[in-house]
Formats: sequence, structure tokens, C-alpha cells
Amino acid sequence: MKDDPTKFQVIVVDDDPAIRESLEQWLTLAEIEVKTYASAHAALMAIPENYPGVIVSDVRMPAMDGMEFLRRASRNIPFILITGHGGIALAVEAMKAGAYDFVEKPYNPDRLVDMIKTACKQRQYYLSNKKTELSGQDFNGIESKIIGQSAAVISLRKRIIALAKVNSDVVISGETGSGKELVAQCLHEYSVRSEGAFVPINVSAIPENLIESELFGFEAGAFTGATKSHSGKFEYAHRGTLLLDEIESMPMYFQVKILRVLQEREVVRIGSHAAKRIDVRIVAATKKDLKVAVQEGQFREDLYYRLLVSEIKIPPLRERQEDIVMLFKHFLNKAATFNGLNCPEISVEEGLVLETYNWPGNIRELKNTAERYMLIHHVDNVSVQELLQVGQPESNMPTAEPSLSARLEHVEKMLIDAELKHHEGNIKMVMEVLDLPRRTLNQKMQKYQLRREEYLPNYSG
Repeated sequence: MKDDPTKFQVIVVDDDPAIRESLEQWLTLAEIEVKTYASAHAALMAIPENYPGVIVSDVRMPAMDGMEFLRRASRNIPFILITGHGGIALAVEAMKAGAYDFVEKPYNPDRLVDMIKTACKQRQYYLSNKKTELSGQDFNGIESKIIGQSAAVISLRKRIIALAKVNSDVVISGETGSGKELVAQCLHEYSVRSEGAFVPINVSAIPENLIESELFGFEAGAFTGATKSHSGKFEYAHRGTLLLDEIESMPMYFQVKILRVLQEREVVRIGSHAAKRIDVRIVAATKKDLKVAVQEGQFREDLYYRLLVSEIKIPPLRERQEDIVMLFKHFLNKAATFNGLNCPEISVEEGLVLETYNWPGNIRELKNTAERYMLIHHVDNVSVQELLQVGQPESNMPTAEPSLSARLEHVEKMLIDAELKHHEGNIKMVMEVLDLPRRTLNQKMQKYQLRREEYLPNYSG
């Protein structure tokens, strides 16, 4: 019988017949189609190529254990491991090996049901998009959000799309203003959780005495002023994504409570004894190296390893210079549209200034500069050079000056690029304007990786 991709389906593997039977009964009552196997070998032989369900397996089994089964099963099928001999080290090893999640005995059956159903949706979403995975169709949307053509940004977009399709918690690291919340939004938007809520919260902005009530919620009468019950951010993000920004600033005592939530996937409101199950993906953002924070005693090591299943590192703007002018023009156009003004042109010289500036505030600073330039330029006709030099401390300027030859090559590349754009790839016109022989122009275009076809009016990429 052919699998129905619209159903919730699970393959249960356990060498204990009593456990197989009880799980089959419980999951069947939850309207999940179940197939059970006594060994990993038997299950491997029976798993269809495009199985639209989930695998649930015990860790301790003879012949082939759950970890080896996980490595062999692969095929992007969500894999949930169950063990009575858990621990943070085993959980981290399982998640790094590709496990969807890790459950310790004794576990809450209702939580396992929720986990399986969410994982099934994830698998079905993956299969429905398999033919176009990482194709232009996937990137049409994200390219308009994560803007740039540098190798670093192309790699960043690919990593976001890849991690959006799995369910692991993610750590996003990057300097202030580098776009951590935007990356988290994209992770949510391109995941199976996109119909749920995206809930961002800045941990450092919450007073320490309110952090528990803000994240976990409270019942009426739990404390003075609590006149009615209030759900916390974790509950609000149920079936969605919760962004914990600046997680490095979380108080040490509360990190223990967050670790428990990550392990059990349930929260207890202040003033209540009843745990509420949550199905939420945690994205933790930090501007500090959490490993260093652990070494300095400012961040719990067990929480660090529990969070660091997947990581996205955002490059600072100074390491993606070729994207700076494109981003500046993007923000300039948005500011012009918002204010009903004409968008000024950026000269080659101004572009060079933008690219050689250090941008300590990264994209946030670039955006603010573009908006200031738009408004000031229309009043005082100020240049980019004047805008960046006025009131800027020396520490904001590039700390390492490139060599003269490197700077000349950069200017040469920008000039050729500008003329190719202006003349829409007409090589003859570019030769005349720059007074270059055809062979010399070709050599320089090859040197700077400037492809004529990319400047043609009908070029689609």
C-alpha cells in the first residue's frame, strides 16, 4: 500500500516488545499510523526512499544501536532517539549526528506525540520542496532580505535555507548591527513553522526581577499586581520560533531554568504547579563568543552545549566590501520612497569611500548613514565623504590601510564596473571611454571577475 503523505506516520524501533506495543497503542490513539520493528536492521530494509514520516528509535539495542541506526538511516527523515541512559553529552552527539530530537525516559507521551506530528509536517514540507531545494525559486525571496553578492553572503543564505528545513535550535553570532534578528526571521519564514508566531525578545532589556514572568508567564495572584493570568513568551511562541537576543546577558541563575525548558520542552508559570508543553524552536543570538563566556564563568557550559547544535556566524560588513554599495543604494532607495524624494546617484569616488570605511556599527550604521545622507543631501548637497568624516573618531576609520597597488586595483575595478553598467555591457563603448585596447580590457575584466553578460539588459542571472 502506498504511503499517504497527508497522514502522520512513524516507524518505531525497539528491541523490547512491551515498549513497542505500548507505543503503538498510544500513537494509534493519537491518529498516527505506526509500524514497529524489533531491530534497526529490519527497519533499514523496510524504510521507503521518500518515507513521509518520522523514525523513533531506542538508543540501547543489540547488533546495531540507535546512534548507528541514525547515521545509516539519513535520507533527511526526522529521527527521534529515546534512551534511559541520557546526558548532555549524548544529546549533543545525537543532535550533531542529525537527530531531530532526543528524549529521556521517563518521558511525557503527549510531548512525544506533539514532537512526532511537528516532525511529520517538517518531513512533508521537505519532500514537497525537494525538487527545488536551494534553487532560484527558494532564493528569490531570501535574496531580497539578505542582500549581497559576496561569497560570504551567498554562503550565509544557503546556510539559512538549509537550517530552516530542520528543527534544531540555532545560535546566531555576529557583531552589533550585523543583522542577527533578520537572519532569525528568515530561519522562521522559510521553515515549516512559518505559520506560527515569530517572537523576538531582547534578554538584556528585561529587568532581572521580571525575566521569569516575562518568559514563563504567571497565574493570577502569583504576586502583588498579578490580577489576571498572563502567558509568557515561550507559550506565545508555541509552534513557532522564539528569538532570545543577547542571550549572553541572561542571569546565571535563570540559565538553569532555560536549560530545563530546552530539555523538557515545557514551562511552568509563576504561581502554578502544572507544566505546559511547548513546541517551539529556540534561536539564541549573541554578539559575544559564548565559548569565551563559558571560560570566563559568565555562561553555563551545559546550556552552551545544549544550544550549540547548529550555528550561523554573520560576517561583519568590513569583510564583505563588495556588498556595501549595493546595500547603501538599497537603503537609499527605501528612504527616498518613504520621504517622497528623488534618489541621488552615488559616484564611483563615493562608492570607494563607502567600501573603505570600517563600519563598526555594521549594517545598522550603514542604514542610518543612508537615511541621513538622503535627507541632508537634499538640503545641503553634502557628499558621502563629508558625511562620514564629520564627527567621526579616528577609531571608526580603517585600522589597516591597504597597499597603494591594492587601492589602485580597487579603483580600477570600480571604474570598469561602473562603465560596464552605464553602457550595459557594450565593450566597444567601454573601450572608447576608458581608452583601453580590447585585449587589455578583456584581461582586466578577467582579473576582476567582471563578466560582460551580467551587464546586458536582458541578463537574468
